[in-house]
Amino acid sequence: MKTIANLWTLMGHPIAQAEWPLEWKLDAIAEAGFDGVCWGPSDELTRGAAERGLIFVGGMASGDAAAFPGILDDLKRSGTIDVNVQLAHDETSTEEALQLTLSLMELAHSLGLRPAIETHRGTCTETPEKMYALADAYEHATGEKLDISWDFSHFAVVKHLLPQDFERRLLVRPDLIQQSVQFHFRPFNGHHVQVPITRLDGSLTAEAEAWRPFGKAVMRLWLQGNHDSRREMFLCPELGPVEGGYALESFPNSWEDAKRLREEIVAMWDEVVAEEPARKPA
Repeated sequence: MKTIANLWTLMGHPIAQAEWPLEWKLDAIAEAGFDGVCWGPSDELTRGAAERGLIFVGGMASGDAAAFPGILDDLKRSGTIDVNVQLAHDETSTEEALQLTLSLMELAHSLGLRPAIETHRGTCTETPEKMYALADAYEHATGEKLDISWDFSHFAVVKHLLPQDFERRLLVRPDLIQQSVQFHFRPFNGHHVQVPITRLDGSLTAEAEAWRPFGKAVMRLWLQGNHDSRREMFLCPELGPVEGGYALESFPNSWEDAKRLREEIVAMWDEVVAEEPARKPA
């Protein structure tokens, strides 16, 4: 398991009028114990991540097939392998989304890239029904499972779910979860795609505690399908900043909460791994 920070969390940090330069942000990410960083490609980011031994997970957002070659070439030059993709728009039909996905995957795979289509509102995957329709259409067309970048918070809000229903309603496609390696691990509930992580005393909020069993269930399910693989799960405590509305003004600082959440994710992983029975040597 690898923990991946998203530069989005550090937008406007510590304040918009004196935002840290990229070098400071990368230093903070490495010092906090993250294994990697996710964002759009740039020479400065590629160089800075490599200097600090950080994995670089690329990011892209597009619904224009004509733009894919240039975007993917930039990502290839950045040295990334895994790419988080926000694809097209909420009005995009499944057939249109399938053609975009086929084009994207064919070109990306030829470059040695491994894109994963993110589950996200405002894109062609904004509901479970649209996501699974695309995944099934892709498998029918190619014979292969679709790599997904899972952000369960969007589905929880779309479906207005209570924490006790997260596992039953969100883990309905073990095959697609076990196929994937990218997961945005941000506590949420059925009303908010992001909730505060810590109280003033540093303890977890009730909302974060309520999400915790679900997070462990995702880890457990993924491990069940990947016992004999060398694949690693990339977990991103992707907390958004106040700008854009993911965090509210009254929330704790997003970066400080992301660091605390990373520690919690590591603890959760250790707990799940400890549940596993001892494996016999191959």
